[in-house]
Amino acid sequence: MKVTIFWFRRDLRLEDNLGLLAALDSEFPVLPLFIFDEDILQELPKDDARLTFIYDSLNGINEGLKKHGASLLCRKGKPVEVWKELLEEFDIAEAYTNKDYEPYARIRDKAVYDLLQTKAIELHRIKDQVIFEEREILKKDGTPYTVYTPYKNKWLEHFNKESVAPKWIQDYERFYRAVFQFPSLLDLGFERAKIEVKPYDLSELQHYEEYRDYPNADGTSYLSPHLRFGTIGVRQIIAKLTSNDAIFLSELVWREFFMQILYHFPKVVDRNFKAKYDRIVWRNNEAEFKLWCAGQTGYPMVDAGMRQLNETGYMHNRVRMVVAGFLCKHLLIDWTWGEAYFAQKLLDYDLSANNGNWQWAAGTGCDAAPYFRIFNPTTQFTKFDKKAQYVKRWVPEFETDKYPAPMVEHKMARERALERYKDGLK
Repeated sequence: MKVTIFWFRRDLRLEDNLGLLAALDSEFPVLPLFIFDEDILQELPKDDARLTFIYDSLNGINEGLKKHGASLLCRKGKPVEVWKELLEEFDIAEAYTNKDYEPYARIRDKAVYDLLQTKAIELHRIKDQVIFEEREILKKDGTPYTVYTPYKNKWLEHFNKESVAPKWIQDYERFYRAVFQFPSLLDLGFERAKIEVKPYDLSELQHYEEYRDYPNADGTSYLSPHLRFGTIGVRQIIAKLTSNDAIFLSELVWREFFMQILYHFPKVVDRNFKAKYDRIVWRNNEAEFKLWCAGQTGYPMVDAGMRQLNETGYMHNRVRMVVAGFLCKHLLIDWTWGEAYFAQKLLDYDLSANNGNWQWAAGTGCDAAPYFRIFNPTTQFTKFDKKAQYVKRWVPEFETDKYPAPMVEHKMARERALERYKDGLK
């Protein structure tokens, strides 16, 4: 029997999955596939919380399919090698997947596309994880935007909420009828993580603008890991927004802005967007970096944020700006060090957003805070955590003699950073 394969990646849902829906409109039964990519897995510990979340999400998809006499085929290996095996095992008519815009994903997908082309099999790549993709929001001269506000204005000009309404599967009979053995975590060589991804909650969006800067309010939706791995689609989120949710919508626009920056300027993965910042001489003191990682800087909000990250895989957005600015400006440590640490720890790690926000904090990015904007971590603490509730939750020894003195004095560090940046930008 000829089959159409749908390849899941960062779209771990059956609902409103545009690539899957396109596959189900094809002529042949749809065989759902997920590949645990060894090129990615080799970078991760066996008990990585994101792996557990992916596994549990796939299990949920499989259980949903089993209700309709179908199931999910899971494989582990290098994607091209897995596809070679699939070509031997199945009579594949065509394949579908949702587009992924990251540099590694584009190389991987091109290799699979080329392989399938040798057998005259088409790999259809469908827009799903964004409202507007890399070439849909451009300047009049056809070049990409590198400043957020004009990008956002053009994005909103093109945006029509009705045109991005979520779509649902109408006919589960279109799936390939087979029951594949769903592997255990152990079968795949993984262990269950101690950290869990929290369920998202969109019921309090009306308070997002009011509470978003106050880490103790816990007013966040915990949506970001779900959006990153696609357990909910961006259209499903937008469908829940009202005209009062403009600030929340602007966060989704930031996400797409950074994704198109990464697509058009892939050098940003490990280099400054603004090349003139290459001349800055970072101090890169390893002992100081370890204190920052451990949340032992003597600055309460910085330490609370880093300990929250280390213990839970989450960090509040306002706090992310404070800890990133502290590393780059107060300690003069290269933003790539912090970016790499966040990549290890964040449950919602997304290359484009992580990179874009770190370069923003360092002043090196496309639409960055100017280098002379240096957050005072003490002022940020007293302004956004007035009763120290957030800090005391994560730094129980705060206000005791066990809490360290600040590792660097703010005024001195600020002046040192300004001089170092000025010297580098001459």
